[in-house]
Amino acid sequence: MLMRHRGLDPDVHPDAFVAATAVLIGDVRVAAGARILHGAVLSAEDGGVSIGEDTVVMENALIRGRAGHPSAIGSAVMIGPHVHVNGSVVGDEVFIATGAALFPGSRIDDGAEVRINAVVQVNTVVSKGMVVPIGWVAVGNPVQLFSPDRHDEIWAIQRELGFVQTVYGVGNDVSMRDLMHSQSDFYGHHRNDTIVGPVAGEN
Repeated sequence: MLMRHRGLDPDVHPDAFVAATAVLIGDVRVAAGARILHGAVLSAEDGGVSIGEDTVVMENALIRGRAGHPSAIGSAVMIGPHVHVNGSVVGDEVFIATGAALFPGSRIDDGAEVRINAVVQVNTVVSKGMVVPIGWVAVGNPVQLFSPDRHDEIWAIQRELGFVQTVYGVGNDVSMRDLMHSQSDFYGHHRNDTIVGPVAGEN
């Protein structure tokens, strides 16, 4: 399904495929040969989402673009089932495995792999050909890799990366109530979304 959001419509190349139960919202661009499978959601909030040629977005993946942090996925990329990509730039020939999460400002360079349930934190760069192991956490630039049980070491780096500022655009002193009030307003823009039609080839 294609949805207009903030006055912008998705654009799908005629040689791409978007499953009937996938949802593309707003400024989403899908290139030739790309395949967006069932249950996937590509949501351009106030920043774009682009999908390169011959890239496959598997079932129930979420790709979100935000202001200052569009999600740009390169060519010949595999985005596995239940992957969460939020404001990340992904190069060509990258493998993002099931359940992985990429946070705003992160970059995954060409040929890298982010394996099952791995996490790439805000403003982290995974260099060309690098592998983030199953369940591990990539943090920083230059990147450091940690097993998930090393929380204190992860946090020592992560707290300097500006998570709240990068993701929400506010300082650390903002209360949860105020933060969620602003997020409620932000996502409230979806009340004005309109269906602009099924993808070509749907019944």
